[in-house]
Amino acid sequence: MENFKIEVDGDGIALVTFDVPGRSMNTLTASVIKEVGELVERIKTDAAIKGAVITSGKTTGFCAGADLGELGGEGGLGGGDLQAAFDAGFALNKAFRALETGGKPIAAAINGLALGGGLEFVLATHYRVVADLPKLQLGLPEAKVGLLPGGGGTQRLTRLMGVMAAAPYLLEGKSMKPAEALGLKVVHEVVPAGTEVEAAKTWIKTKGDPVAPWDKKDFKIPGGGPYTPTGAQVFIMGNAMLRKNTYGNYPAQQNIMKAVYEGLQVPFDAAIRIETRYFIKTLMTPQAKGMIRTLFLSLQELGKGAGRPDGVPHYDVKKVAVLGAGMMGAGIAYVQAMAGIETVLIDQSQEAADKGKGYAEGLVKKAVSRGKLTQEKGEAILALIHPTADYDNVKGSDLVIEAVFENRDIKADVTKKAEAQLADTAIFGSNTSTLPITGLAEASVRPASFIGIHFFSPVDKMGLVEIIMGEKTSQEALAKSIDYVLKIKKTPIVVNDSRGFYTSRCFGTFVQEGMELLSDGIAPAIIDNVGRATGMPRGPLEMHDDVALDLSHKIAVQTKKDLGDKYEERPFTAIIAKMVEDLGRYGRKNGKGFYDYPENGPKTLWPGLSDLVEVTVKDADKALIEQIRTRLLYRQAVEAARCFEEGVITDPREADVGAILGWGFAPWTGGPISLIDGVGVAKFVETLDQLAAAYGSRFTPPALLREMAAKGETFYGRFGVKEKAAA
Repeated sequence: MENFKIEVDGDGIALVTFDVPGRSMNTLTASVIKEVGELVERIKTDAAIKGAVITSGKTTGFCAGADLGELGGEGGLGGGDLQAAFDAGFALNKAFRALETGGKPIAAAINGLALGGGLEFVLATHYRVVADLPKLQLGLPEAKVGLLPGGGGTQRLTRLMGVMAAAPYLLEGKSMKPAEALGLKVVHEVVPAGTEVEAAKTWIKTKGDPVAPWDKKDFKIPGGGPYTPTGAQVFIMGNAMLRKNTYGNYPAQQNIMKAVYEGLQVPFDAAIRIETRYFIKTLMTPQAKGMIRTLFLSLQELGKGAGRPDGVPHYDVKKVAVLGAGMMGAGIAYVQAMAGIETVLIDQSQEAADKGKGYAEGLVKKAVSRGKLTQEKGEAILALIHPTADYDNVKGSDLVIEAVFENRDIKADVTKKAEAQLADTAIFGSNTSTLPITGLAEASVRPASFIGIHFFSPVDKMGLVEIIMGEKTSQEALAKSIDYVLKIKKTPIVVNDSRGFYTSRCFGTFVQEGMELLSDGIAPAIIDNVGRATGMPRGPLEMHDDVALDLSHKIAVQTKKDLGDKYEERPFTAIIAKMVEDLGRYGRKNGKGFYDYPENGPKTLWPGLSDLVEVTVKDADKALIEQIRTRLLYRQAVEAARCFEEGVITDPREADVGAILGWGFAPWTGGPISLIDGVGVAKFVETLDQLAAAYGSRFTPPALLREMAAKGETFYGRFGVKEKAAA
């Protein structure tokens, strides 16, 4: 066998070392699953083997789960044939069940993380010993990428823990530490690292029970099954909670509940067949395909620098100057210091710069108090941030990040001051969210080294950075910028210059469509409730408050100034202008926007909104809810399509990852481009034409979409990596 090595000791105990060749982490490839069957047959038929201990040969962990690259590949399991898909999907369950019922005691010596299929592998053994390592995780994260556990996880975990206790691990993909797993009876022993194999062998020699609990006559489900009074209540409440949290957008969670409910009422062998049927059903949904591709495969590829130009040597950024110590600049300084980068934090006064460093001090203090950082490490991180008002301190910087107000004149001024101190090899990055980079670069004497590096707030929590290429930005500047983003442990996407670029431009359509709905007379509560039900993190009016109404107003004023006669005035712009200029309602930041934000208590819709806008629709039936959902999602998606037509973004992976990480586009879709491909371009265009006729030209399909619809193309087919490579 290629993936497993077997050594039998003098006591007849086989030490099975799981070690997939050529990989840094064990995963359950088709080859591994096939060899599990061979492994079971060897253990079962070799008279010299009295029992077996399974461990990992990797220092990275035991097993990270199924190979999602294989699962998410073209054609999927079975190539479209249902019986073939079931047989392929059941192969893992069948192999694990054979291991469990082979008649010889099997123990797992878990010396690193065991996630997904990795945890299901060890759950199929009779005894589990886990190393006491602080970073070790055990969990079933499949739901996070639109899948359900397909190797017995829904059945074994609930039989070990009970349905209520298992729910967050199955439905939310929550992971557990060794001590937690011991308390929940998922593992039997937690031992010092390095002694787990010895402990597992001791169990085989002293007890060695080869029968799983659920295969014994006296087995009872902890907390009761679906048919007991207590168990029935769990499912009734669980179903309501699931609906509340997912709005029915995620088939995986619904199918997990169904698999558990049905599986707990039948013998175990029937239960795992039920699980496999729901696994295949889930895998074939557009949601699973989109989420696997975007939230796992594409995210992983971009996180390794997939968009980086070839031929440019690696650029190690050691010192960065951040211009502007406001919320954004302070957040950037913090993440840089966390990555070991010396940071000069500049503002107009020493007091303002010190205040910016104070933000990092607060975050470090919190991390130390929670045990996530030592005091010494925290002090070392803060020592890397040098607040100042003196631009002479920019000297020696490998990169400058400009994070001042969205004002062209201010940005031009600080650009000139900073560039005067820079070496020729250094890069200048503007953290603008809307202003075109080519225009900002006019203030630069080195436009080839001028690039947009757009962070998202709060910087310490948001994982995306949007890199914007100006007309004169060089490939070298792009490569260096990507190296920087990867060093601070963020995910980069690369876009070309445009007003609002990709993320701000598309996100803006969500809050704008919310305003359009408000202008149409729909009650604000309906708009935001349906907005959340689409899968967005907040409703459009809530989110508008979060990003600040005065910022939207400033951008609108600047855009109108820049575009002149080409600027399209919408009915809602007057509403925003009145709220900002006349009423001083700026959003969450000053406690007054579409909502009121009292110091104590939850936010409430501002009653005065009805004086600004006449509400004519106060009740929502199913048809209206679906109409609002479609308007909010399709308005964002058609803007993403326009960005492709205009060359603002060119890679579907970056478009989808950028949408989900950048502005929280409904994750269940896999992103706006996966949404279009999943619906079908022709069907999407048909719906857009209906929306345009009813609500206006903002829904009109671009020519690119009509062309793709006529040719039967998809975005991932036309713009995907393979096609670009072939070209």
